Amino acid sequence: MTEPALKIPAEWAPQKAIWTAWPANAKEWNGDLDPPRRDVAELVRALTPTNTVRVLVNGEEARISAQAAFGDGADLIDAKYGDIWLRDTGPIFGRDASGPFALRFQTNSWGGKYDLPDDAMVGDELARAARTPTRKFDFVLEGGAIDHDGAGTVLTTRQTLLNPNRNGWTKAQAESALQDSIGARKIIWIDEGLDGDHTDGHIDNVARFVAPGRVVCQAPAGADDPNAATLDEIARTLEQTTDASGRHLDVRRIPGVGLYTNAIGEMSPASHMNFIIANGVVVVPVYATTTQDDALAALQMVFTDRKVIGVPSRGLMSFGTAGGGSFHCITQQEPQQEPLS
Repeated sequence: MTEPALKIPAEWAPQKAIWTAWPANAKEWNGDLDPPRRDVAELVRALTPTNTVRVLVNGEEARISAQAAFGDGADLIDAKYGDIWLRDTGPIFGRDASGPFALRFQTNSWGGKYDLPDDAMVGDELARAARTPTRKFDFVLEGGAIDHDGAGTVLTTRQTLLNPNRNGWTKAQAESALQDSIGARKIIWIDEGLDGDHTDGHIDNVARFVAPGRVVCQAPAGADDPNAATLDEIARTLEQTTDASGRHLDVRRIPGVGLYTNAIGEMSPASHMNFIIANGVVVVPVYATTTQDDALAALQMVFTDRKVIGVPSRGLMSFGTAGGGSFHCITQQEPQQEPLS
């Protein structure tokens, strides 16, 4: 069999490490680092029994406070970064016949909204810390804007990838760029993400591959769910499509968060879909809502080979221009480098 030219493993493939970052810039968190740090600490504690976790720390205070939170449970690595959203600012790991690499894309601060020092370079720092050579591309691509099955099928939203505030792409230009950079063979286009999403509708808040040919998305939580029409349209789109291998997708729906308001009463894009698939566990953000137990139970039925753990994420959601994401947004998996097949 001819070796594939490019392999980016699915998130459920064996992982060498999970990378994340410790909140260190109080200005980005309404002057209070304690709420996001509590969430990140709980995330790390949920991951470390079965995973190697590597946490970037920016500055001496960040290192000392992270050490106090984790002890020896995680590897702390000094790095500069604007904020902790490594899914978007970090590299995407893959390999080809020449060996492993870290794909590096341009960042423009989510369409020019959150321009933070060092976010443009933290992906290079992470790749150096992982001792992985980089391959660079001259267009904007955030890791949370795509989700893939490890076999050439990619989920994304028009709202993000075709947004004029990124690359100004047409659909054909976007598909060509994803084919050249990540080996996409088929793109499944969702119209839009959650209302109020700071990222302009990232896919990792609304639909995720969880196995070959299988996708999870959300169902409305009730009559007051502000995203009800969007969630139903996402499910319809997925149910009518096939993957790169020609399989009709097996679409599983779990209860959504529903109407969620933050500490100052703003509607926020909280989502159970922003989970992390890791070795032995799936860590799911929860928000003390009435649907969370049912959502966790539904995901446990999907991930029969892993323990599903709900971890509070209200601190990461935060309010105003701060926060707005969750666990998938702040992590990036480094896969084990297995031979291509």
